[in-house]
Amino acid sequence: MSTLPLPLSFFRLSGTSTRDLPFPSSLQRSSVSFPLIPFRRLELFRSTSGMTISRSFSFVFCSLKAKATAELVQDTEPGIPAVGRSGVGRATEVEHSRTFLEARCEQELLYGIRKEVEAKRLPPNIAAGMKELYQNYRNAVFQSGDPSAAETVMSNMAVAFDRILLDVEDPFVFEPYHKALREPFDYHMFVQNYIRPLIDFRNSYIGNLSFFYEIEEKLKQGHNVVLISNHQTEADPAIIALLLEKTNPRISENMIYVAGDRVITDPLCKPFSMGRNLICVYSKRHMYDVPEHVEMKRRANTRSLKEMALLLRDGSKIVWIAPSGGRDRPDPLTEEWYPDSFDSSSVDNMRRLIGRSGAAGHIYPLALLCYDIMPPPPKVEKEIGEKRIMSFHGAGLSVAPKICPSEIAVAGKMSEEAKDTYAQALYKSVTEQYNVLKCAIHGKQGFAASSIGISLSQPWN
Repeated sequence: MSTLPLPLSFFRLSGTSTRDLPFPSSLQRSSVSFPLIPFRRLELFRSTSGMTISRSFSFVFCSLKAKATAELVQDTEPGIPAVGRSGVGRATEVEHSRTFLEARCEQELLYGIRKEVEAKRLPPNIAAGMKELYQNYRNAVFQSGDPSAAETVMSNMAVAFDRILLDVEDPFVFEPYHKALREPFDYHMFVQNYIRPLIDFRNSYIGNLSFFYEIEEKLKQGHNVVLISNHQTEADPAIIALLLEKTNPRISENMIYVAGDRVITDPLCKPFSMGRNLICVYSKRHMYDVPEHVEMKRRANTRSLKEMALLLRDGSKIVWIAPSGGRDRPDPLTEEWYPDSFDSSSVDNMRRLIGRSGAAGHIYPLALLCYDIMPPPPKVEKEIGEKRIMSFHGAGLSVAPKICPSEIAVAGKMSEEAKDTYAQALYKSVTEQYNVLKCAIHGKQGFAASSIGISLSQPWN
């Protein structure tokens, strides 16, 4: 592969990790003008080991409703569209236009979009989405008041546009289990660097950090851990990883996310998803968008659950799932945000999967508050290509003590009523943690919002 002119901030030398990168310094809000952004290209090269210096970025997921796929039967039916072609990663990349990587200022970067449309390498609808993405990202990063915001926007968007164009020219297809691509391009690091400038770390908090240490210990012992969580934005995986990268790198880099099909098909989202470990499923909220595809989606979900079962057999796996089936939405009347209700069948599927894995398994309730950073559309949309609004804002993450199904089961069996009770117990814990995070961040109470069961901290300080 030829030498690539890419911003240095998106490259990671072999052997380094996200936790080696510095957190943002204290940022001061200020009134910022928006001149054209100059950009200095940096020539990057191969290391002496023959590996290209890598860069990264990651992203998101959705949730799972697998009522019809609870039994993990052998699926040998033909006709299920391949969910993936390149799950083992791309060893090489196709030669493609370097228009965006060669841009030296904002004007050249945006002109590059027009240039690629005229060359018929970029569809007009994707081009329009890229322009909108640029403006929204730029405005959000400038809200931070960071003096290096202009350079950050230019370098991050140049690489993002390059990755989007590459996928248009050579579409990546996700396997049922997708392992984060780290070579020759480090998508994981790219997404971390892309989302990092959107988080106001001064106004962000982690709840019950001690339980994250407990989870890491269990993973080291070969146990499996499932995090039952609410889901707010496409950037949730990156935000989780960024809040934990300093204290809990094992969780930050190795978590497996149950991801809906939209984040692996939307051209503006796919490159971010390529940097995450994903179990790819069809979300319940979009299961019936096209009636004739329902059975195909169910069979595909069965294949994905089988992949998850195989992963759990090896132990030391941590899986994130939002059993609501999608992202939280605000109440249409009050406009208040709160965790969406959990589907008990999705929760029970995870309980049975870890119970049958052969390794010890634990289920923890996890709460996430970050909707301001990249809120979803007000209503669930059928069409791919949602508008992505962004802002610079604080985020919160909290975990509570594990909840054992055996404490709710009757005579060792989970009745339908017991399944609902268990899902409600997890949901109640998530909601309680969410309310504490909400008081700390939106209520401006900070550490004072801590409760008897939820202790807030800022381990990056």
